Amino acid sequence: MRSRYSAYVMKLPDYILATWHPDSRPETLTLDDLNGIKWMKLQVKTHHQSDATHAEVEFSATYQSGNQKKSQLTEHSRFVKENDRWLYVGENQKPPVD
Repeated sequence: MRSRYSAYVMKLPDYILATWHPDSRPETLTLDDLNGIKWMKLQVKTHHQSDATHAEVEFSATYQSGNQKKSQLTEHSRFVKENDRWLYVGENQKPPVD
């Protein structure tokens, strides 16, 4: 989770795509898709690994877009481990279990 956030901050679309599960990732992601947003802070609120290959993370990320005031993105993300790598699957609609 933290490495994906860092890739957004550093504008590394190839890394973001490489850590996204192929079943849910977009076909492309370019620097144009990442420009205009300044990521300022990541707070991992909870994480839960349900088994050896499935985990969920709740996080909030603070960002600013253009001259607008700061905003916050909060998400419950799902990850799956394949070939010893954790891959982002997508957003979960329910909070992770503690």
